[in-house]
Amino acid sequence: MSLFRDDGIVLRTQKLGEADRIITLLTRGHGRVRAVARGVRRTKSKFGARLEPFSHVDVQFFARGSELIGRGLPLCTQSETIAPYGGGIVTDYARYTAGTAMLETAERFTDHEGEPAVQQYLLLVGGLRTLARGEHEPHLVLDAFLLRSLAVNGYAPSFSACAKCGMPGPNRFFSVAAGGSVCVDCRVPGSVVPSAGALELLGALLTGDWETADACESRYVREGSGLVSAYLHWHLERGLRSLRYVEK
Repeated sequence: MSLFRDDGIVLRTQKLGEADRIITLLTRGHGRVRAVARGVRRTKSKFGARLEPFSHVDVQFFARGSELIGRGLPLCTQSETIAPYGGGIVTDYARYTAGTAMLETAERFTDHEGEPAVQQYLLLVGGLRTLARGEHEPHLVLDAFLLRSLAVNGYAPSFSACAKCGMPGPNRFFSVAAGGSVCVDCRVPGSVVPSAGALELLGALLTGDWETADACESRYVREGSGLVSAYLHWHLERGLRSLRYVEK
């Protein structure tokens, strides 16, 4: 029997039996972890409310053997709140739907339990913090998170130089299959011709230029979101269920 301690974001919960839950977290040191939390659905539970989606928590796990991820699910025996991001998210529909899509994205990009994904974890913490504080429009925060998640997982799109030959941009065409912007010579079937404003916005979101992103016209925001969604779906091979509910 071994004890493990880590901090993480609660991605989702599932009912188990009459009073328990299976908690899925993205942790700093162990990547995605599923654990059983006993009795958290009882009204007298001391820490059940801390293990809700969007919560940033310090968790203690109890596992059989010397590894956290083994034959059976570990037990979540203790939880302390680091930051209750859910309080600033669940009361606003736009923030809630954007946040839900961020949680689903983080889970999809961490396929294997127990494998550290520190960059993805830090992106999620930062994204939820920004969303909860209302520093920027929720759909912009979501698109920035999606683009950066793609980048840290090896799928960074290009919004200026040609993704195939490297020709300096701006380039007129955009192809999700080719990796982003492409020049005339590298254009492939299915390429689209997005506006320069939409490409500028997406480049700003990817690099963290919030001054440019916040000042962008709404038509470019809608167009950019469509490109992000198409690019994400291509690389995940199937869409996000929660993305359809996000307000644009």
